[in-house]
Amino acid sequence: MQVAASETLAARIERGDRTALARMISWAENGDPRFAAELAALWPRVGRAWRIGVTGPPGAGKSTLVNELARVERSRERTVGICAVDPSSPFTGGALLGDRIRMDDRTLDPGVYIRSMASRGSHGGLARAAASACDVLDAFGFATILLETVGVGQAEYDVLDAADTVVVVLCPGAGDGIQAMKAGLLEVADVLVVNKSDMPGAERLQNDLIEAVHVRFTKRAWSVPVVAASAGTSKGIEDVLEAVAQHRAHVEASGLEAARRRKRIEQVRHSVSEQLAERLWGPKGLRGRVEAELERGASPHAVAAALLEEITQGLNRPTEARR
Repeated sequence: MQVAASETLAARIERGDRTALARMISWAENGDPRFAAELAALWPRVGRAWRIGVTGPPGAGKSTLVNELARVERSRERTVGICAVDPSSPFTGGALLGDRIRMDDRTLDPGVYIRSMASRGSHGGLARAAASACDVLDAFGFATILLETVGVGQAEYDVLDAADTVVVVLCPGAGDGIQAMKAGLLEVADVLVVNKSDMPGAERLQNDLIEAVHVRFTKRAWSVPVVAASAGTSKGIEDVLEAVAQHRAHVEASGLEAARRRKRIEQVRHSVSEQLAERLWGPKGLRGRVEAELERGASPHAVAAALLEEITQGLNRPTEARR
């Protein structure tokens, strides 16, 4: 594909250039200052895809399930973008790319695009740029976006801000039911999947989850379904997608734009918090000043209160005064 020297990445993505797609996601990962302008140019194209977040404890079979979901979606002639967040190496910061290896049979499909990203210490299980990568995949034109989290922590709540439907995957024999309840995974789930349902204890786990959902979420407008599946044998995958489709219909009937707006607000909040922390505690930040105040005998609470007051002074002024 011939590329004009002055052509932007956004323009190339609009005409289906996958090299431009890969580069723009890399810009998002690396915090390239050019990314924001390119995404702004693509923004009118964002919002057409349905984003399915897949999370759950390690070993639950998330990657296998994602692979099977992509297979069934392709059989229905829907294009699929996959963003798989892998644990980062503690030494290099790079990802192990295990998810991409497990989805090897999807890599040759021209209707599928797989991107593995390093978590880079993100406590919510998602790379900071994962939501931006989903925006780019959406603008490119993929009908379904599958976003898989690391699954190494007990709080994978960041996935909520990037997905329209959150699928929590659990499996029997690993204490997953108790772990899910302790970790709050039930609260984030739109669909619960008991994977490896051919294993002993699967039926009991499913019944326990159904009871937990019934007891804890009686006031929810959406009744979270508990679906049995076995991704390793391709069983129950259509049932999972049917549950996702029912959730999508519920969200669209309840107000899709309002739901997505709430998620975007949370994305902005997380992004501002992370970037503000970097600036405050970076090389040109407040660390030296804090050390000096502590050496003079001030308590940590007093130093924090003074800094917070100083930082937020502008927010306390009337709106007209800030203009």
